[in-house]
Amino acid sequence: MRQVFYLLIIPLFLLAPFMGLGASLVGFDEKAQALALPVQDINNEVNSLGESVFALRESARVMTDTIVEQEKEYQEQQRILQELASRSHEYKQDSDQIYEERILAMLGPPIDSYRSNRVEIKVFKLDELGYRGYIAKVKLFDPGAVKVVLGKDTLGQTETTSSAVARTGAILGINGGGFYSSVQGGRTRIMPIGNTVIDGKLVNRDFSPSNGDVFFAGIDRKGKMIGGRFYDKASLMGLNPWQGVSFLPILIENGQPQPVPKEWKTTKQPRTIIGEYANGDFIMIVVDGRQSDWSSGVTLERLQIKLAELGVKEGYNLDGGGSSTFVFNGKVLNRPSDGRERPVATNIVILP
Repeated sequence: MRQVFYLLIIPLFLLAPFMGLGASLVGFDEKAQALALPVQDINNEVNSLGESVFALRESARVMTDTIVEQEKEYQEQQRILQELASRSHEYKQDSDQIYEERILAMLGPPIDSYRSNRVEIKVFKLDELGYRGYIAKVKLFDPGAVKVVLGKDTLGQTETTSSAVARTGAILGINGGGFYSSVQGGRTRIMPIGNTVIDGKLVNRDFSPSNGDVFFAGIDRKGKMIGGRFYDKASLMGLNPWQGVSFLPILIENGQPQPVPKEWKTTKQPRTIIGEYANGDFIMIVVDGRQSDWSSGVTLERLQIKLAELGVKEGYNLDGGGSSTFVFNGKVLNRPSDGRERPVATNIVILP
């Protein structure tokens, strides 16, 4: 029995140092593993940081490339826009030129002309079956070249068209709006009907609302034709009128013939017309009448047809009869029906 005990104990003593060493090694390995884990985490962080730096570099490169590409795209867009704008301008010029050629083809060859940095005027003969007259096509570069002139520059006074043209130094003139006589303080005054605007101001003391077919026609401060019936001052002045007169009726509005009053339909008379083409050019027409050997005059309906044939977009009938007068370059070209010029309340002149 004792021998068996010794046989079991002796090996344990012999193996004890190695068992302790093994235990120590096991403890050391656990600590080593504990130490190794943070090192691995650091390596992972370093690797992750490296990847982040690489990603940032890539982002910066991509961003730089994107900015460069965006700049290239922007420059290309600007080039295309400039090219389109240039083409648009060329097309507009071509379109304007084509439109101008069409107008001139309908009017025929001009008999006279004038051009300055303010205005271009071309004068044409109007020779139709039963009536004759003259046409001026006016291309306005400066709205200040158009002027409504009171007789002797005084409200209530009258003046012939040729006198107004000479006095103002104008190159072209036609008679203007209608007028009536008024006795004030024992004196007879010739007053313009409706509303008259000169240099942006109403010359009549009080605004006159449109009555029946009476209209106002003129130009605004930009040189564009304005016109129509106005029933309150704000509506008219809100259009910034620069020059204008009143009469009746409207013949063409937005390219469409307007109804002509019954009492005006079938009567052949001398006529004065002002209108506008779609390109902004003005047309001034004076038709002679009451002269069977020269011109019998024209009805307003027939004149509407002629205006439509000429491509006129807006057309207004001004004072006619013995008032109708056309003066160009210092000469009365038409043949006023009275055998001489009639003094009128207003004239429309084009300055050189």
